[in-house]
Amino acid sequence: MGRSSSDLVWFIAKRLLLLVPLIVGVTAIAFILIHVAYPNPCIIWEGGHAKPDAIANCERVFGLDKPIAVQYFLYLQQFLTGNWGVSPQGSIPVLPAILTALPATIELVAASLVLIVLIGIPLGVVAAQASGRWADHLVRIVYLGGWAMPTYLGAILAAIFVAPFLGLPTGGEFSSPPPFPQPTHLSVVDALLAGNLPFAWDALVHLFLPALTLAVLNFGIITRMTRSSMLEVLPLDYIKSARMKGLGEAFVLYRHALRNALISTTTVLGITTAGLLSGTVVVEEIFTWPGIGNYAYAAITGSNIPGTVAVASVFAIGAVVANLVADIVYGILDPKVEWR
Repeated sequence: MGRSSSDLVWFIAKRLLLLVPLIVGVTAIAFILIHVAYPNPCIIWEGGHAKPDAIANCERVFGLDKPIAVQYFLYLQQFLTGNWGVSPQGSIPVLPAILTALPATIELVAASLVLIVLIGIPLGVVAAQASGRWADHLVRIVYLGGWAMPTYLGAILAAIFVAPFLGLPTGGEFSSPPPFPQPTHLSVVDALLAGNLPFAWDALVHLFLPALTLAVLNFGIITRMTRSSMLEVLPLDYIKSARMKGLGEAFVLYRHALRNALISTTTVLGITTAGLLSGTVVVEEIFTWPGIGNYAYAAITGSNIPGTVAVASVFAIGAVVANLVADIVYGILDPKVEWR
């Protein structure tokens, strides 16, 4: 049965509708856990020596004097209408702050995905071609080492050892404030739009190490899936026929075998993106990258309940969107798959 554009539209619409219960579930879990961790954050916000009257006034202002179920219902009602609350520190609205920080995280995650593809897929092909030999074992050690390493440890090691060795900066988007407007808040894109190539290169240099850190810590699943898919494809008859025709091994591997092997690998990229989003909290803090992960760290450590719940929701939405894109690409690569 053939597929039409209406099937794709209906498929996307159904996935987007799933965002509503997802947001409700994620915000409820985050809201409850944060309130368990901080039963009365007004004590923290007002300072350790605050008077009872000041604490009571804080509770009234932020609605903390109501039952937790009522607090959540009022918060969700405001959240779905675009009012994501105000940070208790400095009275900064949460939604504008997140929208300002989000592009930097998108840029970081996109760069990490590019590096993951460039690193993980070729290593998976090498491991499959050398299955059971020393090259296969070496690749496995490399990706399992990155996979098993905690994010904070990998980021700290990169900042302490890799940055000086390669002469890379360890903080910010630019070495100095850019002399041009930043309409997109994407450092490289804004520099290119301004036609400032030195600042574009400077932005790339600042982006490289945090993106590489995220990539090294998360490329293992792509390498493993590529290796497994290649091992299934390589014994097939059309691969044997290509080799019998005298085609070069590299052409057979990357033009014939990898094309079909990537169908399964593509779906894993959605899961990887979700892992990258959660990893940005630590990486952005260590590399002082001005993204939503940095904002999340400040919100968590500052008992910013509206900001923390909002960040959890944004990460969940990002994971759903990433998996949706992966499913669409999977359907494009494999015409036999139906969009349902």
